[in-house]
Amino acid sequence: MANAPAAASALALLQLLARHAEPMPAAAIARELQLPRSSTYHLLAVLADTGFVTHLSDERRWGLGVAAFELGTAYVRQAPLQRIARPVLSRLVEGTTHNAHLAVLHGRDVFYVIEERAPRRPSLVTDVGVRLPAAVTASGLALLAALPAQQVRALYPDRESFVQRNGLGPLSLTALNSELAQVRRRGYAVETGSVSIGFASVAVAALDHNGSPAAGIAVTYPAEDPPAAGPLVAAVRSAAADLSRRLGHRIPPPHPAE
Repeated sequence: MANAPAAASALALLQLLARHAEPMPAAAIARELQLPRSSTYHLLAVLADTGFVTHLSDERRWGLGVAAFELGTAYVRQAPLQRIARPVLSRLVEGTTHNAHLAVLHGRDVFYVIEERAPRRPSLVTDVGVRLPAAVTASGLALLAALPAQQVRALYPDRESFVQRNGLGPLSLTALNSELAQVRRRGYAVETGSVSIGFASVAVAALDHNGSPAAGIAVTYPAEDPPAAGPLVAAVRSAAADLSRRLGHRIPPPHPAE
C-alpha cells in the first residue's frame, strides 16, 4: 500500500479538474490540493503520460484528457446505476406488490431509467425513457428537495419554467418551495393524479457518495385503493437507503453530546 497516498492525490487532482469548468494552472491545483508544487508537477506528468490530463501550453493550464473522457463514457455504457438499482427495486416490488420505478433528474425533467412492474398491475406512463416535468412527479419532488436552494432557483428562474400536468403542479417558485419544504419535513414526496389520473406515488431520493441526489425511487398505486401508508413509506425509505449505501453514501455519525 506504499503507493496509496500518491493514488489518493492523483484521484483528488482529477476530481478537482472535473469540478472546474475551465482548465487550471498548476499553481492553483497545488494550492487547492495543499500539495508541494514539485509533487503536483510529478502527478500531472504521470497523468499526462497516461492521457488522463492534458497540458495546454499556450494557456499554461491543465485540463482533463481523452482517457478521462473514455472512462466517463465507459461508465455510461455499463449502465451501473441501473445494474445497482434493479435488485433494490425488485425487492421493493415484491414487498409492496405495486409498481416501482427509478428516475434521475435531467434539468427540470425527470428521466425514467427503470420500471419494475408488479404482477397483475397495469402499465404506467412512467416507462423507461419517458421524461416528465420534475415538479409534478413524486420522484422529481424528492430529488429537488435534496438539492441546495440556490440550485432549485437556477432551475426555475421564472414562471415560464413551470409546466403543469393534468391541471396539477406548482406554478411559481414560492409554491414549489412550499411543496419541497413539506417533502423535507416528511422525509418523502407524494403526488396524486398529476402523472396519471387515478394513481398516486410515494418517492424518496437516493444519495451518492457526495450526498447529492442520484435518483428517485417511487412506488405507484391506485389512488382509490391505497396501501397502508406507514408500511409503504417505510419500504420506499428502506429501498432508497439501500441504494444510497450501494452508491457509496455514508451517513455521518452523530456528534457526541456536549
